[in-house]
Amino acid sequence: MTELRDLLEEVVADADAVFLFSPNASYAEQFGELDDVDVVVVAPDNTVDAETFVELPLEFTDIEGRVRFGVEGALEQGVVEEGAEVVCVADMLGGTANNIMRIETSDFAPSGVYDLFVNSRAEPGVVRDVFEVAVELGKKGQKGKPVGALFVVGDAGKVMNKSRPLSYNPFEKSHVHVGDPIVNVMLKEFSRLDGAFVISDAGKIVSAYRYLEPSAEGVDIPKGLGARHMAGGAITRDTNAISIVLSESDGLVRAFKGGELILEVDPEEY
Repeated sequence: MTELRDLLEEVVADADAVFLFSPNASYAEQFGELDDVDVVVVAPDNTVDAETFVELPLEFTDIEGRVRFGVEGALEQGVVEEGAEVVCVADMLGGTANNIMRIETSDFAPSGVYDLFVNSRAEPGVVRDVFEVAVELGKKGQKGKPVGALFVVGDAGKVMNKSRPLSYNPFEKSHVHVGDPIVNVMLKEFSRLDGAFVISDAGKIVSAYRYLEPSAEGVDIPKGLGARHMAGGAITRDTNAISIVLSESDGLVRAFKGGELILEVDPEEY
């Protein structure tokens, strides 16, 4: 045990914090015994009763995605400061850490993605599915041409009450989920037409071709953005939904929550 403690102390020497990704209780305890270093547990649930915890609401198959998401969450929560040096320990196999990396948090400036997934009413997996559709559409467009699209996710009942149909709703009597690959093809095809998609908390596509009618008073969007972004921002102020907007003019994907812009991503760089 003394040898293990010496090894751990060498690994975390001079680090500001150690991030443990989904550790078992034994490993969390061993790191918790180290002096002069903050231990942060990043996991779906705080099963090890960590004093400092960052929720990881999504499954990540790649280490980089997990680390990036966890560090951004810690920055947004004020657990660590930008520029801090942290050791990330991931992939526990039988209590052994087989991925250890040392990074500076300045490489992971908050983008808004963490807040979008963790603090939204809709299920995180649903938000991810919609976000990825918007990103892919931004990369490929429709038959090589740029398109715009508006997805409103969560609190579908209120959203429907604050909107009206522009055309026949192709999803009116269906029970399709936004995560279905075939449905994603349909979403991309329908996105070239006017109106918003309305998607429930659980991912059911409630409607397409909806004209949103919330009041735009008091909604502040960046200059140069048009009616699609204004409607997307306003609907999130009047409901508990979030909106994900793909801009036809500049190709960026933006997200709104509580009437405010919280995320701006270039699909080509995501």
